[in-house]
Amino acid sequence: MLIETNTPEETFALGKKIGAEAKPGSVYTLIGDLGVGKTVFTQGIAQGLGIEEAVSSPTFTIVQVYEEGRMPFYHFDVYRIGDVEEMEEIGYEEYFYGDGFTIIEWANLIEEILPDHYTRITIEKDLEKGFDYRRILIEEVTH
Repeated sequence: MLIETNTPEETFALGKKIGAEAKPGSVYTLIGDLGVGKTVFTQGIAQGLGIEEAVSSPTFTIVQVYEEGRMPFYHFDVYRIGDVEEMEEIGYEEYFYGDGFTIIEWANLIEEILPDHYTRITIEKDLEKGFDYRRILIEEVTH
């Protein structure tokens, strides 16, 4: 599915819709360059899950866990991960195969440990269509 947004608010609203429809055990990956709106999108997901606290990218902690919504929300940012062993050290399987909703930023860096089924979201800019324009591709992936 391809969705185009033209403002950060529209990108946030799409994330909120996904969060509102999320099912326990879902794993989503989030691919996009720095500054493309991954955090705004993720903040929308959190609100859709009923999470009120501020959500920011866990770049230096790898995973941030939010428990206050209608299900646990596991927000990974693996941008700074050295290798997959670091993911094993933090017990990624507990999150990926748990009863919460997992989103993984920069998931292309850990493709070999992703579950057999997940949803890939790719966010891209196109400055010719405007500074705030985003092309958001949502794909189901099965290995």
